[in-house]
Amino acid sequence: MKAIWNGKVVAESDDLVLVEGNQYFPMEALDRQYVTYSNHKSTCPWKGQASYFSLLVDGELNQDAAWYYADPKPAAEEIKNRVAFWKGVKVEP
Repeated sequence: MKAIWNGKVVAESDDLVLVEGNQYFPMEALDRQYVTYSNHKSTCPWKGQASYFSLLVDGELNQDAAWYYADPKPAAEEIKNRVAFWKGVKVEP
């Protein structure tokens, strides 16, 4: 599977975990040349605190377009250090 934004593959892997309709890629699958850090955080009642990345592709910024759980609650352990996408990032074969 590939995560694509602004015409570039920002992550690619066959090792994905599906949770609540979102495909979680291994952190190592990220193409770091397109990733910038974000200070944004959110909290899910059963997964815990999510941290975010922004994507920067060809000079265009997609703020907080990816999220991950560095220290999820026990029920969400399978997505620890995995990253999922939204905000127009397409995940496709």
